[in-house]
Amino acid sequence: MSAPQRRRRGLTAQAADTAVDQACRQLRLPTVRGLFGEMVTTAEKEQLTYQGFLAELLLAECDDRTRRRSIRRVKAAGFPRDKWLGDFDFAANSNINPATIHTLGKCDWVRKGEPLCLIGDSGTGKSHLLIGLGTAAAEAGFRVKYTLATKLVNELVEAADEKVLAKTIARYGRVDLICVDELGYMELDRRGAELLFQVLTEREEKNSVAIASNDSFGSWTKTFTDPRLCAAIVDRLTFGGNIIETGTDSYRLAHTKASRAH
Repeated sequence: MSAPQRRRRGLTAQAADTAVDQACRQLRLPTVRGLFGEMVTTAEKEQLTYQGFLAELLLAECDDRTRRRSIRRVKAAGFPRDKWLGDFDFAANSNINPATIHTLGKCDWVRKGEPLCLIGDSGTGKSHLLIGLGTAAAEAGFRVKYTLATKLVNELVEAADEKVLAKTIARYGRVDLICVDELGYMELDRRGAELLFQVLTEREEKNSVAIASNDSFGSWTKTFTDPRLCAAIVDRLTFGGNIIETGTDSYRLAHTKASRAH
């Protein structure tokens, strides 16, 4: 037995606590460091074995690291507000099947690289579902990016002007899921539509795209003025994908009217 090992066997309780604290700092184990004192008390009370005590500490560290990574992924996605599937009011919109949404919430479609389209009028829950499903994907370990359609197109146009388009498209190609909100709110010129098409083509059958639009596919020619390009984009977003129609009855409008009635 080495001299350091002999010395450590004779540590007082206070010296041992200090040593554990310093070691946890050096090894970057904040959860073990925070729980150590409490777990020592629990271990003595419940007469845990040495292995059981160590396992509890290490599992707590692993669980907390998983939680922190999940929080970082959700934050990195850039959602404009917090929305979760568990908060969605299915009773307010009979067009949306809860079982379908819960199945999507398991993220198999993201794993398979399938597209998702949420189609319906303003106030029918499209953005809530888009963000909620994106959040579920981030929490499940996928890399997610949220953006408005116009913001994405503007970014692509600027990238093309600055000769960094390939790099920008590749960056979007690396994430597992892109959530594109408010597609159809503004008309896109041919150049913008073509650049968006490049992003969709880059991701086809490899990585998922989820969009929310207030227009049915038949009305997308107002957004994408070139009929052939419009048809190609619709094809990219619907082939082998999931389509959720949220209807025309605004939940926000109904909620406002109900509030005023009371």
